[in-house]
Amino acid sequence: MTETGPAVLIVEDEPQMRRFLRAALGSHGFKLLEASTAREAVQLATSHNPELILLDLGLPDGDGIDLTRQLREWCTAPIIVISARGREEDKVQALDAGADDYLTKPFGTNELLARMRVSLRHAQQVGSSAASPILQVGELRIDLGRREVAVGDRQVRLTPIEYKLLVYLARNAGRVLTHRQILAEIWGSTHGVQAHHVRVHMAELRKRIEVDPAQPKLLLTEPGVGYRLRDRS
Repeated sequence: MTETGPAVLIVEDEPQMRRFLRAALGSHGFKLLEASTAREAVQLATSHNPELILLDLGLPDGDGIDLTRQLREWCTAPIIVISARGREEDKVQALDAGADDYLTKPFGTNELLARMRVSLRHAQQVGSSAASPILQVGELRIDLGRREVAVGDRQVRLTPIEYKLLVYLARNAGRVLTHRQILAEIWGSTHGVQAHHVRVHMAELRKRIEVDPAQPKLLLTEPGVGYRLRDRS
């Protein structure tokens, strides 16, 4: 198949996993770059400027979380961690380091492709969303100029904190945002305000934007990690 899709850098030291990813992604037209070490990953990211990075945490010459921090100093490409580490602590550390998403091995091709589509779409929309007065996520519509929020035809009234939270979530629709990231963005610090304050405000926000807050369809909890505003897909 002709490689006409986005360039994807695969950072994975296991040959079997690289073969799986090569077969899964190559058949969908992605242009693939492969690195088996952190050093190779930095070199390829610098020379080829990939549009998305799939990154394993267990590399022979360094930890993937440290590599994520290093890449984030200059690289804006979405980073999806693919790792056998399934602990909440690992997920939180990776996301706080700058990863956009976290997928635990083993995973299916369809789930991986869906996560990649969300990350690529978000990256494409960042510039236009920043300039546009309207944020649209499914039926959720935020008019930044008028500070108005609607879900379908229903107008939603929010407190200033709830509005700020919703705008932050909408600008990052589809991404998992950790408690630490939310605290830093909304309150400017991770000190003084605790994670339970975030949970309280998120619960109130759900009451305003969800049809059934007990079974949310828009604002999803990632247990032990943070929150995700469901992408329109």
